[in-house]
Amino acid sequence: MAHLLGAENIGISFGTRTVLEGLSLGVDEGDRIGLVGRNGDGKSTLMRILAGLQEPDTGRVTRRGGVRVGVLDQRDVLDPEDTVRRAVVGDVDDHVWASDPRIRDVLGGLLSGMDLEQEVSGLSGGQRRRVALARLLAGDDDVLFLDEPTNHLDVEGVAWLARHLQQRWRPTDGGLVVVTHDRWFLDAVCTRTWEVHDATVDPFDGGYAAWILARAERARQAQVMEQKRQQLMKKELAWLRRGAPARTSKPKFRIEAANAIIADVPEPRDTVALAKTATARLGKDVIDLEDVSLALGDRQILDDVTLRLAPGERLGVVGVNGAGKSTLLRLLDGRLTPDSGRMKRGKTVVSATLTQDVKEIDDVAHLRVAEVMAREGSAFQVGDREMSPGQLLEMLGFGTSRQWTQVSELSGGERRRLQLLRLLVGEPNVLMLDEPTNDLDTDTLAAVEDVLDGWPGTLIVVSHDRYLLERVTDHQVALLGDGKVRGLPGGVEQYLELRAAMDAGTGAAPRPPRGRNDVEGTCRGMGGGVEDAPEVSEAERRQARKDMARLERQMERLRERREGLETRMAELGQAQRFDDLGRVNAELAEVDAELEGLEEEWLAAAEIDA
Repeated sequence: MAHLLGAENIGISFGTRTVLEGLSLGVDEGDRIGLVGRNGDGKSTLMRILAGLQEPDTGRVTRRGGVRVGVLDQRDVLDPEDTVRRAVVGDVDDHVWASDPRIRDVLGGLLSGMDLEQEVSGLSGGQRRRVALARLLAGDDDVLFLDEPTNHLDVEGVAWLARHLQQRWRPTDGGLVVVTHDRWFLDAVCTRTWEVHDATVDPFDGGYAAWILARAERARQAQVMEQKRQQLMKKELAWLRRGAPARTSKPKFRIEAANAIIADVPEPRDTVALAKTATARLGKDVIDLEDVSLALGDRQILDDVTLRLAPGERLGVVGVNGAGKSTLLRLLDGRLTPDSGRMKRGKTVVSATLTQDVKEIDDVAHLRVAEVMAREGSAFQVGDREMSPGQLLEMLGFGTSRQWTQVSELSGGERRRLQLLRLLVGEPNVLMLDEPTNDLDTDTLAAVEDVLDGWPGTLIVVSHDRYLLERVTDHQVALLGDGKVRGLPGGVEQYLELRAAMDAGTGAAPRPPRGRNDVEGTCRGMGGGVEDAPEVSEAERRQARKDMARLERQMERLRERREGLETRMAELGQAQRFDDLGRVNAELAEVDAELEGLEEEWLAAAEIDA
């Protein structure tokens, strides 16, 4: 593959903080690279340096002669007096650009339903972003740099963009570098992943899933080494406790050895974990909409909709932009009243909504983060632990220095985290999240999902992030702009098929895949048939439970054996006994294969017992 551009020993600092240092990397033909990392670690800075928009303090960026570079960053570069058509294709005659299948695909995928003769000045922020992306994709650049291209795109738009980029960059074509927190998009598009952290970049082959697997393996190896180091440290410290204080020479030597063991231990990394607070009990009734209709101006948002939320319901909401997803949340939260129909809220319902507007914390912008949490209370119950405001903020990723930062100086992701934390300490039992993934990095998203996995109340999530929806919600519904709420027993994939069918003019929803439960029962009144599963006898269920118990015992023994082999590999690696290391590694592979087979048997038995 031919080299397109590269960086040689680049570095950059802001004030006293070094963001990037001594980096050498490059983009080759056919590369589709995803930049990942925590907020503030330098992803966008690295992208701007590679694209030539920012000069590094040290090093240089080289580019092959004739290579054209296109950039989509967070700035608005559109001329407000241009029409949408001119902003995208310039002064090219209509018959010229209309005959180009790539430009037609871009306009249909990103600007469908938008008036091409409308002036840019009259567009919303999300529409302007889509026009800027369309303008870039309609060009002939060899290398594209995209900073959060999925922002302001719905699920359908994200799926279209992924297909377009897959088809556009073949192995011998140009290059793509994308900064995004959309993990599904990373997996669908990227062939390589660069993790930006601690002023450096670690490259990985593959997309998000491959990166997570590589990180997990790296953490596993580090854990094995840490266990060995801990054992050695315990022996050293035990010796020190037993040694006679008067014997100065030998204890001093041992003290120095003990200090050397722990000298390279880094400070605890910010564990971006959200505090899960105690929730008030929900009664039988939560929120019911019966034959509800709602219009805003001349737009019919809901038309004779019935929706019932059960205690502990986990509902995901998808839909086209402007279909009324945020309006539905405002209705469920009681901030709007329906034009007709009946809305019933349970007496014990305590709801909280995370909106897209982080201005909700503007009332405390003059305070420091620690002061904001001190206002919420002096102690918080998290599980069986009582925590101070400082401890709670530490769990959320606000280190000691950041706790004394003024709220007005926080980044978008930090403001989002503080906004969510203030909601959670209020102990709601119905939590509504409107695009919760905005401004959050992948590590924070994983932590939020971990919290939401165990959320004990009723959860409603509006998001275009299908990775989030499919992990934390049990059922999904769709708003398609016609006033109806449709159940999606087939999940997000069924929604995309439904939209494709509507665009084709059939208007018919595709049949849901076999084995998925319908939304009927938990979100009753939204229709949709359920394909009956074959009957299973009680004797078959009993046998399945016995098989599951037997398999669990076998898997536990294999896991213990696997841990022993991993420890043995670490010891052999330290001793450089590579022949024995290869033998143990082969044995470990056999154990993994056997464990995988048992897990598949367990899943099959669990299906029978379900």
